[in-house]
Amino acid sequence: MTILFWFSTLLILYIYIGYPVLLRFLPKKSLASTSTTYQPKVTVLIPAFNEEKAIEGTVLNKLTQSYPAELIEVIVISDESEDGTDEIVNKISAEDARASLIRQSPRQGKTAGLNLAMQQASGDIVIFSDANSHYENHAIQQLVTCFSDSQVGYATGKMVYVNSDGSLVGDGCSAYMKYENHMRALETQVGSVVGVDGGIDAIRKELYHPMNADQLPDFVLPLKVVTQGKRVIYCESALLNEESLSNPQSEFRMRVRVSLRAYWAMKDMKHLLNPFEYGLFSLQLTSHKLLRYIAFIPLLLAFISNGFITHNAFYSLTFFVQILFYGCAAFVSLNDGTKNRWLGLANYFCLINLASAMAFIKFIKGEKIVLWKPRVG
Repeated sequence: MTILFWFSTLLILYIYIGYPVLLRFLPKKSLASTSTTYQPKVTVLIPAFNEEKAIEGTVLNKLTQSYPAELIEVIVISDESEDGTDEIVNKISAEDARASLIRQSPRQGKTAGLNLAMQQASGDIVIFSDANSHYENHAIQQLVTCFSDSQVGYATGKMVYVNSDGSLVGDGCSAYMKYENHMRALETQVGSVVGVDGGIDAIRKELYHPMNADQLPDFVLPLKVVTQGKRVIYCESALLNEESLSNPQSEFRMRVRVSLRAYWAMKDMKHLLNPFEYGLFSLQLTSHKLLRYIAFIPLLLAFISNGFITHNAFYSLTFFVQILFYGCAAFVSLNDGTKNRWLGLANYFCLINLASAMAFIKFIKGEKIVLWKPRVG
């Protein structure tokens, strides 16, 4: 049990601390000089299902960016919406020809919608936005600037979650998002990032390959770009404001959906885990995604094995620390949140790992998710 405890503990420490430290010591791969004078035609794709409350503001947000107006087009893909989403977009389109609507029928999901819309996209750079994603005014220009380096095939921005009244919740949605953004910055320095924010990312159109309807675009597309020999980078200056999920149950269900689709994506792209062919990137994918998504396993093993070896003060202390940590997370859940940053982080850490565990069970059972709903859970 002692060996199991230490193996699990060291693996956990590597996943969350060791890997970021390792990135700091790996050889750096600098970007070529970027230029804001690089301004190609841009297409913004916005998949939507029953988004009448948010879609108008989101479309107008893209049309009014500080980027040459004649170089922006916006395509909304309505996945057979049943509310007023289509009518709202058609009204905008009647007033501004740069906006258009594609209605996908029957309903097939976000990924199929993107495959469909890419056939009509005229931009050299295609940007993906959620139906409730509001970009800072210079976000599109910042994203596009990254592509002035010919080695860059994909770029992702920085998501900043806000309350419904527009007040800042923090840098990202939490301390955990700060950690994720820091990881992306480190990964960009050594080559390519592994994870992206699906609400503000962009790809060279020529690198887009159609995906299966059940595949997760935010995960699979960047990996496909890497297989084509191009870099995937993080652009911290491209900011996205998105309303946070205040309901823990909604957040949990969303995390289960994302994790399940990520498991299937890793299975589909498992060839990238081969270090003999993909070298450093295979290490990144294994460390940042594969091990992270199954971190619930060593976390559980560390707790159980520790319970059997509380024969001295040290192991009694480590077991107490684990009980205290999980107890704090449970306290936050039972009390519907907290204003304490560290308690909130403990709760969120447990939430995402529990969601990964539930998604893993669904993955083993062969379940898949293709359709999605508005971001309310």
